[in-house]
Amino acid sequence: MSRFYEAGPLAQVGINLFYGYGYNFYRQENQLRADDQRVRQMACSLLGRARAGLDEAESRYRRENIAPPTRANPFPDPAVVANAQALERLGREVGGLEGLIRHQPVPENDRMAQRYRQEAATLAMLAEKDAVLVGQAELLRSLVENAAADTILVSKSEIETGIAAIATTLRDRQTFLL
Repeated sequence: MSRFYEAGPLAQVGINLFYGYGYNFYRQENQLRADDQRVRQMACSLLGRARAGLDEAESRYRRENIAPPTRANPFPDPAVVANAQALERLGREVGGLEGLIRHQPVPENDRMAQRYRQEAATLAMLAEKDAVLVGQAELLRSLVENAAADTILVSKSEIETGIAAIATTLRDRQTFLL
C-alpha cells in the first residue's frame, strides 16, 4: 500500500503545516473569525444597497423637482434644494457607516489578548453584536431601497434614528474590543 493512504502520518504532516504557517482552518476561533468577516461583509452589502437607494431617490428628486433656470426664475426653490441636500446627506451618512463597518477590527491572537480574554468567547460576543448590526442594516435598507424621495423625506427622522442606532452598535463593538 502506498504511503499516500496512511492517514496517521499524513494527518500529522497536515497539522504541522497548519501550525507551521500559523493558521489552522479547523480551529473554532478561525471559523468564528471568518464568520465575523462574512457577517460584516453582509452588513456592508445591505448598507450599500441602502446608499444606492438613497442616491437614486435623490437624483430622481432633483430631475423631477428642480427646473432649469430661466430669466424670470434663475434660482431653484430653496425648499426643494434643501430636500435634495437632505437626501444627499443621508446617503453620505449611510456610506460612512458602510466604511466604518468594513474596517472594524477583529481581535488578534497575541499574548496580551490571551492573558485577558478567551479568543473564542470574544469572537462569539462579536458575532452577537454583528447579528444586531445586520438586522439594523436590513431594516434601514428596507426603508429606503426602491422608495420614492417623498416617502424617504417623510420618514427622514426614522432613517436618522436608524443611522444613529447603527453608529451606537458600532461604538459598542469598538468599546467591547478595548
